[in-house]
Amino acid sequence: MTIKVGDPIAAGTLAESTEFGDACPLGPNDVDVQAATAGKKIAIFAVPGAYTPTCSAEHVPSYLNNLDALKAKGVDEVWCVATNDGFVMAAWGKDQNAIGKIRFLGDGSAKWAKALGLELDLTERNMGVRLQRFSLLVEDGIVTQLNIEGPGKFEVSGGDTLLSQLG
Repeated sequence: MTIKVGDPIAAGTLAESTEFGDACPLGPNDVDVQAATAGKKIAIFAVPGAYTPTCSAEHVPSYLNNLDALKAKGVDEVWCVATNDGFVMAAWGKDQNAIGKIRFLGDGSAKWAKALGLELDLTERNMGVRLQRFSLLVEDGIVTQLNIEGPGKFEVSGGDTLLSQLG
């Protein structure tokens, strides 16, 4: 069943790397989604994969460009989640000049995607199970906004849309 507005955010553990060695990100740390959203307002957007064209050229920039306005509306953190490992997510975040601004979290085995009911099976395209493209707002662990994209679309999950929903 797909998560909906009013539901508690699905339990799960995501991977986050925030430190870098000479050649690559250092070992990821676990992030307990329910614990990390407790008592906070968090904007989360999900993409099918790091380094993919729409995700890199449009989705991440839409949140970077709206970051100050989102924070002015009370958003404590912005998360980008993809079905990649924490190392890849950190490298991508660094390449997007977004580390320290947006948290880049990996759902490498798509367990959280499945818990949300927002998995996307791209096995036939040699990409495995991924997250659907979406955005949501979590307030103290409860989903208060949810925007799920149609297949191949980027129309309702960008930073502009979520910002407009904050009033």
